[in-house]
Amino acid sequence: MKKNAILLLVIISVMFVSCAPSGYSSQEAGFFSGIWHGIIFVFSLIGKLFGLKIGIYAEHNSGFFYWLGFMIGLGLLGGGSAKSRT
Repeated sequence: MKKNAILLLVIISVMFVSCAPSGYSSQEAGFFSGIWHGIIFVFSLIGKLFGLKIGIYAEHNSGFFYWLGFMIGLGLLGGGSAKSRT
């Protein structure tokens, strides 16, 4: 059971890393690309640590709106929320 869970995690990680930004593309990455790249940031970082030649963010982006989408995507991972204590 534990081996299956690890295998599933590796497969999902590879799938997400394959969507990571890499190289220069002719199209500018915009707001929605920023959201997606923010969501898969953790997987991109793991791939980068293992020596894969992938980007953390798109180099050819639209500027502020890409950055805004990237920050929203990071927040969707749970980084922007906190449990309140009563």
